[in-house]
Amino acid sequence: MQKTNEKGRLRALLPIGVFLVIFLGSGIVTGNFDSMPAIVGFLIALFVAFIQNRKLGFQKKMQIVAKGIGDENIITMCLIFLCAGGFSGAVTAAGGVDSTVNFGLSILPSNIAVVGLFVIGCFISVSMGTSMGTIAALAPIAVGISEKTGFSMAICIGAVVCGAMFGDNLSMISDTTIAAVKTQGCEMKDKFKANFLIVLPAAIVTIVIFFLITRNGSFEITQSLDYSLWKILPYILVLAGALIGINVFLVLIGGTVLSVIVGVATGSMAMGEIFTVIGDGVKGMYDITVISIVVACIVSLVKEYGGIQFILYVIKSKIKGSKGGELGIAGLALLVDMCTANNTVAIVIAGPIAKEVSEEFKIPPKCSASLLDIFTSVGQGLIPYGAQLLSAASLTKLTPFEIMPYLYYPILMGVSALCFILLKKSK
Repeated sequence: MQKTNEKGRLRALLPIGVFLVIFLGSGIVTGNFDSMPAIVGFLIALFVAFIQNRKLGFQKKMQIVAKGIGDENIITMCLIFLCAGGFSGAVTAAGGVDSTVNFGLSILPSNIAVVGLFVIGCFISVSMGTSMGTIAALAPIAVGISEKTGFSMAICIGAVVCGAMFGDNLSMISDTTIAAVKTQGCEMKDKFKANFLIVLPAAIVTIVIFFLITRNGSFEITQSLDYSLWKILPYILVLAGALIGINVFLVLIGGTVLSVIVGVATGSMAMGEIFTVIGDGVKGMYDITVISIVVACIVSLVKEYGGIQFILYVIKSKIKGSKGGELGIAGLALLVDMCTANNTVAIVIAGPIAKEVSEEFKIPPKCSASLLDIFTSVGQGLIPYGAQLLSAASLTKLTPFEIMPYLYYPILMGVSALCFILLKKSK
C-alpha cells in the first residue's frame, strides 16, 4: 500500500489514458462516438494494466483484481443495476410511461406547453431513472407542440432534454445515482435530499426562463390522452419508499411486483409475458453491469500501482480545505464525463478517486455522491457527442448544436452547485 505522503506514480494511470485515447480517437476519426463499444475500450485498458508492473506476478494481479471485484459496494451496485432494470422493464410494459406522459399533459394548461414539457420531463426522468427513455417518450410530443405553437423545434426539444437531465441525477433507480451512492458509501435518501436542495434553484430558474420566452404560445390537444393512475402508482411507490429509507432492494422488488399486478389487472400485460418483460429490463442493464466489473478491475490495479495516490497528491497540492476538495471532485467528474461521454461510466471511474478525496478533506459522502452525479450530468447534458443530445437530434432531425442554446438547466445546475460549494459556511 502507498503511504499517504507519497506522490504515487503517473505511469500507473496509463490504462485509463489508453482507454480515453482509443475511445475518443475512434469517435473523432469516425465521427461517431458509438463506433467503439465502451466495454471493448475498457478490456484493452485492463490488458494494459495487466502487462504493467512486472514486479508483480500474474497470480498476484489476479488476486488484486478479484479483491476489487469482490468489494461490497461493487457487488451491491451491480445487483441494484439488475433489480432496477427488472423494475423498468415491468413498469414500462404495464403502461406506466404512457400514463405518466398523458397525465402530465392533461393537467397542465396549454399556454405553458413548453414549460409543461420540462416539468413532465422532470417527473418522468425521476420516475423512470433514464434520461434516454424520457427523451424517447417526449420527443414526438415536442415535435407536435412545436408545429402547433410555432415555437422552434430546438426550444421544445431543449425543454425535453433539460427535464430528462433533471431526473438523471435524482432518480432512485437511475444507474448514475446507484453508482454515485455505492462508490461513496452513503444512503440513497441522504444523497437525494442533498442533491435535490442543490438542483432545485436551477429547476425553478429554468421554468421561469422557458415561461418568459414561450408565454404567448399555446397547444391544442386533439389526440386522446388516456391514462390510469394505477399505472403511475409503481413509480410513486418506488420514490416514496426510497425517500422513507426502505432498503433499495425491497423497494425495487416491491415496485416490480406491483407493476406486474397492475399490468395484468389492466390488461396491458399478459400472464405469459411477466417474466419476459422483467428479463428484457434486466438485459438492458447488462452493459453497465459488466462495465462496472471491468472498471473495478482496472481501478484496483491502478490503485495498487500508485495511480490513485498520484491523483490525490496532485489534487492536494492544488487545493486546500473541504471547499477545494469539493471543487476537485466536481472538476474531476466533469472532465471524465467529457472524455467518456457516459455519465454512469464516468462515475464508476471517478468514484474511487472522489471517495479518497472526500475522506482526505472530510467531505460528507452524501455531498461527494451529489457532486459526482451533478457534474457528470452537467457534462452529459451539454456535450454534442453525448447519447442524450444525439438521440434528441435524431428524433427531431436537428443537429445537437441547434439544441444546445436552449439547454438552460444543465448550465444552471452547474452554477447552482458551484454556488453551493463556494457560499456555504465552512465547518
